[in-house]
Amino acid sequence: MTRVLISGASGLIGSALVHSFESQGDEVTRLVRHPSTIAYEIRWDPMHAIPAELVSGFDVVLHLSGESVAGRWTEAKKKRIRESRVVSTQNLSNALANTKKAPTTFICASAIGYYGSRGDEILNEATPSGGGFLAEVCRAWESATAQAADAGIRTVSLRIGIVLSRSGGALKQMLLPFRLGLGGKIGSGQQWWSWIHIHDLVAAVHHLLQHDVLRGAVNMTAPNPVPNAEFTKTLAGVLRRPAVLPIPAFAARLAFGELADEGLLASARVVPEKLIENGFEFKYSELGSALPDLL
Repeated sequence: MTRVLISGASGLIGSALVHSFESQGDEVTRLVRHPSTIAYEIRWDPMHAIPAELVSGFDVVLHLSGESVAGRWTEAKKKRIRESRVVSTQNLSNALANTKKAPTTFICASAIGYYGSRGDEILNEATPSGGGFLAEVCRAWESATAQAADAGIRTVSLRIGIVLSRSGGALKQMLLPFRLGLGGKIGSGQQWWSWIHIHDLVAAVHHLLQHDVLRGAVNMTAPNPVPNAEFTKTLAGVLRRPAVLPIPAFAARLAFGELADEGLLASARVVPEKLIENGFEFKYSELGSALPDLL
């Protein structure tokens, strides 16, 4: 039995991982911000120093919590996005580095926003970071794990793409307009969208835990990213609806502000080179099989 400590356990990825760990008999403890009333919860304040004894004795620590990037990016919102990731990771990393019984593995979320918008360039884990707010946040986020890594804890940063799940995330938000026949490409539709089926993401995390050679940044995307126009066309086809109402770039910017340029309109053609080289087998490597499975 593996003892797992996880933050962000109620989120889309966290809840799927908790279920997978518990289904195989592992013991999962959640880091929560509300008063803990049950044995498998530990209360923490991610914005303040964490007592080392609070996180001692676990085999694996996963840090997935952070302010949602959805919504208009005011300066206050951007500060919450950055600090909820960077400060919390620094505090947790420092506590793990000083605990008497450290985990063998510390896995921290990151995002493919690290690469910025790069057109048709193929991006692997060795590709330098790009420009923009999300790229800057991701660089600082990944750097914040340094204390744990320096203390000898195997540390992995998951550069996560668009997670496809029927339970939430981008796909769930797209379903209503597409089911009503109101879907279509966003902007030119030529921007690359790097996605991953939730099943493969969970399986990839378990693969990481079984292969000590994997450390540092690991891209969590399917091996076959697609342009947005292909993504929306495939989604509409699965739903048997037309995709004839594109969203012009200016409309996306009016609705979402800075998030449009760094999210919906950004082009990131990311490949999971480390996972592929290490022998991980994707169950859903093509969008044409992933979407029908989910829908």
